[in-house]
Amino acid sequence: MIEKIVKEHQHTVGGFFETNRDAIYEVANLVLKALKNNRIIFFFGNGGSAADSQHLAAEFVNRFEKERSELAALALTTDSSVITSIANDYEYNDIFKKQINALGKNGDIAVGISTSGNSENVFRAIEAAKAKNMITVAFLGSNGGKIGKIADYPLIVNADNTARVQETHILLGHILCSLIEQNL
Repeated sequence: MIEKIVKEHQHTVGGFFETNRDAIYEVANLVLKALKNNRIIFFFGNGGSAADSQHLAAEFVNRFEKERSELAALALTTDSSVITSIANDYEYNDIFKKQINALGKNGDIAVGISTSGNSENVFRAIEAAKAKNMITVAFLGSNGGKIGKIADYPLIVNADNTARVQETHILLGHILCSLIEQNL
């Protein structure tokens, strides 16, 4: 079973990075430019993707592999009072959209993470970000779903196994952190 999982992982990761290498460099350059212009990188997703959002925001704000200045990033998955008030007063599908509307500005970057590509609250936040002239990046799985059709930069892991998609997403996040730190 271990060998099977490792082979699936290697196949998924290898295929993704072979297909998306140029797009990853382009996204890294956009993030770097945004940060140099005092813009904010917003991360959001559900479940394991919420955890990845928090993880990646922490790598930007604190440090990744080297000492450097703090970078402006925020996970929209962390404020339980905001999330629960929006879910209670409106609906759960608006939890990220309303935060993007409140905090996002032209030139900021919205990074939505969805293993299915169809998470409604991530979709609505990407729509809201586009309406504010933010750059939209999506870490997706499967065929990219409906989010893949609207994001400026859909980075799609062509797999249906949630674990393999999530493993690839966090590696993608770490690669972006490395590229950005090396070029600051």
